[in-house]
Amino acid sequence: MGQIAGAWVAALLTLFIFSFLYKDNPFYKFAEHLFVGVSAGYWFAYYYHNVVIPNLYNPLRQGHFLYIIPGVLGIMMLMRLVPKVGWISRWALAFIIGMGSGYFLITYLQTNALAQVEATMSLRLNSVNNVLLVIGVLTGLIYFFFSKEHKGVLGGAAKLGIWFLMIAFGASFGYTVMARFSLLIGRMHFLIFQWLPTIPFFRGLAR
Repeated sequence: MGQIAGAWVAALLTLFIFSFLYKDNPFYKFAEHLFVGVSAGYWFAYYYHNVVIPNLYNPLRQGHFLYIIPGVLGIMMLMRLVPKVGWISRWALAFIIGMGSGYFLITYLQTNALAQVEATMSLRLNSVNNVLLVIGVLTGLIYFFFSKEHKGVLGGAAKLGIWFLMIAFGASFGYTVMARFSLLIGRMHFLIFQWLPTIPFFRGLAR
């Protein structure tokens, strides 16, 4: 009985979301607000039990009072919810952004820049894929080189770089579309093979 009730709730909420394909309506707004509210509540509980408790409360109980500083910064961030003292959150935000930028600069520079440059330069040009990868990287970089006008060989390389960029963006967009279609197929499969069979008239679909 509980599974049937859960299937009906999930199906109705799914149909409420799909109703936006017709036009904006109260059913869609209800499902949207419910989703946002439940998500906010879930992540609040998740961060409280998995971030605040182990990273702030437990260290303070063990006598590590240095953790008072991040605790105060967190409280200052929450001041943004009070309009009169919302300016206090800017100090904490500035500290977090500045420290985070400096901390992650080296990490991202090594992983997202230097490591990829090293991997590209160390490729052996013994296969078509490796050759295309090197050409695509070089011509793509040339396209973003604006210190010299794109004419002659440089202009041709820049145009080739545009084609590589278009192919890369198209593949990324296609992957995103495929992922969204996968989600759609999953919801349609749920509606047809799990929800409709709970209705006596459609029980034959479950076979």
